[in-house]
Amino acid sequence: MAASVNFKTCVDQTCRAAEEFVNIYYETMDKRRRVLARLYLDKATLVWNGNAVSGQEALKEFFELLPSSEFQVNMLDCQPVHEQATQSQTTVLVVTCGRVKFDGNKQRYFTQNFLLTAQPTPTSTMWKIASDCFRFQDWAS
Repeated sequence: MAASVNFKTCVDQTCRAAEEFVNIYYETMDKRRRVLARLYLDKATLVWNGNAVSGQEALKEFFELLPSSEFQVNMLDCQPVHEQATQSQTTVLVVTCGRVKFDGNKQRYFTQNFLLTAQPTPTSTMWKIASDCFRFQDWAS
């Protein structure tokens, strides 16, 4: 029973961290994009509609080229990643989907997956993005 209680606590903590992260991420994307790359690890990878971008400097340049945005997240799901798969690094998988409107473009549906890793600081834990995959979800008519 103790193992299931610990796992439930882990899942609850994961959900709280994921909700907090998603709020910070999309607010930063929409309103303070110039600092968005700080949410990523130094060697993080982003796959944006099949186009790979790697490293904080390249991410910063990529985000600066995107038109201004208005994201609306309609769904959030998350789960802890087993420590055997991540060499004991505390890691969370976060999945979001919703709608986004980039300036000058029509509103589109999207899905985005993040792998977050816990980075301990002297006073708390900071979550950083190790991997990010963004896709527009265009439905066939």
